[in-house]
Amino acid sequence: MKNLKYYIGFILSVALLFTSCQDDDITIGDIVAPTGVTISAEIVGQDADNPYGDGSGIVNFTSTADNEITYQFNFGDGKTGVAPSGETVHRFTQTGINTYTVVASAVGTGGIMSSTSMEVQVFSSFSDVEAENFLAGELVGDSKTWYWAANLPLHVGLGPVEDDYGNGEFAYEAWWNTIQPWDDEKFCMYSNEFVFTRGENGLTFEQTVGPAFVPGTYAGIIGVDGDTCHDETVATTMFGVKNVSFLPSTSKAALEGSYNNNPYRQSAFEISEGGFMGWYVGASTYDIISISENELRVRIIEAGGGAAWYQLFTSSKPTEGAAVFESEFNTLAWSDEFDTDGAPDAAKWTYDLGAGGWGNGEAQTYTSDASNVSVSEGTLKITAKKDGTDYTSARLKSIDLYEFKYGRVEVKAKLPEAQGTWPAIWMLGANFPDVGWPHCGEIDIMEQTGADKNTSLGTYHWFDSGTNANASYGETISVENASSEFHLYTLEWTESKITVLLDNVVVVAMDNNADLPFYDKDFFLILNVAMGGSLGGDIDAAFTEDTMEIDYVRVYE
Repeated sequence: MKNLKYYIGFILSVALLFTSCQDDDITIGDIVAPTGVTISAEIVGQDADNPYGDGSGIVNFTSTADNEITYQFNFGDGKTGVAPSGETVHRFTQTGINTYTVVASAVGTGGIMSSTSMEVQVFSSFSDVEAENFLAGELVGDSKTWYWAANLPLHVGLGPVEDDYGNGEFAYEAWWNTIQPWDDEKFCMYSNEFVFTRGENGLTFEQTVGPAFVPGTYAGIIGVDGDTCHDETVATTMFGVKNVSFLPSTSKAALEGSYNNNPYRQSAFEISEGGFMGWYVGASTYDIISISENELRVRIIEAGGGAAWYQLFTSSKPTEGAAVFESEFNTLAWSDEFDTDGAPDAAKWTYDLGAGGWGNGEAQTYTSDASNVSVSEGTLKITAKKDGTDYTSARLKSIDLYEFKYGRVEVKAKLPEAQGTWPAIWMLGANFPDVGWPHCGEIDIMEQTGADKNTSLGTYHWFDSGTNANASYGETISVENASSEFHLYTLEWTESKITVLLDNVVVVAMDNNADLPFYDKDFFLILNVAMGGSLGGDIDAAFTEDTMEIDYVRVYE
């Protein structure tokens, strides 16, 4: 019946040609169906000891025919391919030994096809169980819904596929990395919901809420408006339950590059039948950059290979339309970008040196040694180390070098992960040498306890004359990947309010007034990693060293 429809369409087309262009000399060639179609398979690594291959899941297919123009393959796992030569390579990714029915179709003139099929049994040993558990859950029937991390900056970015221009730019958002939370242009896609479910035979994926966002780079290829959302009439593979398979990464970025100075996970997942996570670029394979219980960062190469898109998702649904925090301060007054290798800039930083617990029962001795504090590869590194039965670390401060009143402080940092480390980004009143603590006042932009590396603390300390005692006020915020990715720790300090934020989300805010040291006094900056003590707690017996990395410190006034 399919061939009959084709011939009717063909005859009508010819009639129209002769009706409208009777003076043209039209020659129509014969329509010939391919014959003698064959298919053969070579399973990589197959031998007497490995009858189903070496576990890579890779199979080389060859199809031949007479009177053919090209070949199409349906691999029986939800994926297809085109091979003009009749030779193609396919990786089967379902873990274990599985049987697939592979169909090879030879295409002749006019699109006439002749097909044949074969069954192959293939062994694939690659798996990323931890990633599967993060995406869907550990038990059969578990399900997890993911959303755009619309409340965080850089939830979408753009970079080259593999042209690194000599400095590794292929592995991060080198071309476009300025998107802010709740971007107006992207707002249409923030309703998306992506559901991963663990079944008996692996994971499934379903986008349950549309639409699809089509960036301008791909819109021109498919002939639609770009940088806006479209429904399933454009993104025809958006809905429906699809299979998810895992495979080792093959992209240059995953194998050679790094993101935020950390290597990629080097595993990828592929959604069958053209499935995708909200961003429609004609591709379905995602390199996993990093993944945790509540955050997934991936990279997908647009069909045609011209662009690589970076995307950030969360399993905690952001509050739709949440207001972006707006700072009062936009003029950069002071900064350290840590671009010069060696010791920290002596014009900007000095040190606290020595031991003695520093009032908190801490175990480390602070030094200025290069082994404890240095600048390299664009970041400041403060490293706490085991030294025999003791510990060493570093504490930098800007006292007498840079002190200020009111402004916005931004520190982009990645924190240590070892039990017992106590990293801090904080400030003391510049009159500390004269009046001491807590009379000088203290602002903790970020502290992290030694036992809980998934929580950041923001706290204010001062001396309360009414009670004649130390007073404090603070809050905490969850941040599960603080040790594996850089985050932005911010203080917004005005005459009327002091606010600590993490990735532009408010951690703690307190009204400022004339009774507080934060009202009319200059403060200086401090960066350090302590060991043990009141917040560091018990130190891991196996501890050797760990590092806090600072990408930059900026103060706006």
